[in-house]
Amino acid sequence: MELETLFVIGMFLTFMALLMTGYPVAWVLGGTAVIWTLIGVVAVDNFGANLWFDYQSSMGLVPERVWSVVNSETLVALPMFIFMGIMLDQSGVAERLMNSMVKLFGAVRGGYAVTVVVIGVLLAATTGIIGASVVLLGMLSLPVMMENKYDKGFAVGTACATGTLGILIPPSIMLVLMADRLAVPEASVGDLFMGAFFPGLLLGAMYVAYVMIRPLMQPHIAPVPPGTEKVSWSIVWEVAKAVVPTAALILGVLGSIFAGIATPTEASGVGALGALLLALMARRLNFQVLNASVQQTTRTAAFIFAIFLGATAFSVVLRGLGGDRVIEDALLGLPFGPYGVVLTILFAVFLLGFFLDWVEITLIILPLVAPVVQTLGFDLVWFTILFAMCLQTSFLTPPVGFALFYIKGVAPPEIDVMDIYKGVIPFIIIQLVGLSIVFLVPEFATWLPDVAFD
Repeated sequence: MELETLFVIGMFLTFMALLMTGYPVAWVLGGTAVIWTLIGVVAVDNFGANLWFDYQSSMGLVPERVWSVVNSETLVALPMFIFMGIMLDQSGVAERLMNSMVKLFGAVRGGYAVTVVVIGVLLAATTGIIGASVVLLGMLSLPVMMENKYDKGFAVGTACATGTLGILIPPSIMLVLMADRLAVPEASVGDLFMGAFFPGLLLGAMYVAYVMIRPLMQPHIAPVPPGTEKVSWSIVWEVAKAVVPTAALILGVLGSIFAGIATPTEASGVGALGALLLALMARRLNFQVLNASVQQTTRTAAFIFAIFLGATAFSVVLRGLGGDRVIEDALLGLPFGPYGVVLTILFAVFLLGFFLDWVEITLIILPLVAPVVQTLGFDLVWFTILFAMCLQTSFLTPPVGFALFYIKGVAPPEIDVMDIYKGVIPFIIIQLVGLSIVFLVPEFATWLPDVAFD
């Protein structure tokens, strides 16, 4: 085994070992970069190691790379979209949607679950933060479903899985980061937003089909609540009043991007302003709400950017040690053919999702494997959407899926960990089926971007 291969493996193992110490991920990434810079410099200068490595071409590049990160116009969209989602949570939009849509679907068997999925899709298109979506859906829906004798696993699985749609359905902050890391015109933020649109709706539709069909086969898991009100025009009007403002905001943000009227960065500003206006219309905008939203936005954005800076140092040093060549040679040397290479990458990402957050995987792994995929001749938008769907699936996978911890924190006491595990398994299968559909029919991800730029 060549020396650069050993160094690359050693760098990844060091990162994983330090991660187990409990230190913040940003410091672990930056610290690993410093450690292996020292090892590389000492190996070359004192032991004559056969490495094309020196300080200036590794850690010496970090200030310039950091400046490019903080100077990126694309990343301005990140805090804007985060603020939009948080402000919508604070403004009570989700509560109004839940209260009105329950009346619309309440008389249907499994109606509460259908309501959760529909609201989850709308929240996904406004929030883009998995933790916030899962927690909010859990707090709003689980007590009501438990009160109406829903099966514990069915109820908690629906809320947990639906909350993860925020990572995929645009405007997703993950897709913004992915576009920035790829840094190629054929996979811009707008391309990825359009590419994720139909796969996101596909998953949402499959969720709705599942929560409607399963109660028909097993009526005891989702009984019709007694005394439900018949659907009337007043209920439809109430639902319309709750849905239309949120739908208008989504249309304003995504429509302006898809129509080419605004860049994603400009559209993020429209979204942030629209969220403020919705909060004002709901009479929920005051200094306390604004202050809480700004503080939470700052903390979330700072967390992501701190990892960004650590990952930048890690990536620069890894490339200096020949990491990109080692990974490219390893993947291209697999005896599985081009599609087998893509499946291998997705399986590795699925496994990494058990231990790492999506931010680290996006910032470290995606830039290393994307050039290999391009070399094999695959559409980069298609691959990136598959990458995102795979990460979404890993959020739900027991025993360490992040969404499972989020939902456990807000679940009623009678729901235990095994209920959560059993509840999410059908949704994991649905997501894998959705992933397979997009893998086998790339047009789900590529048609809209192709049409938009023809």
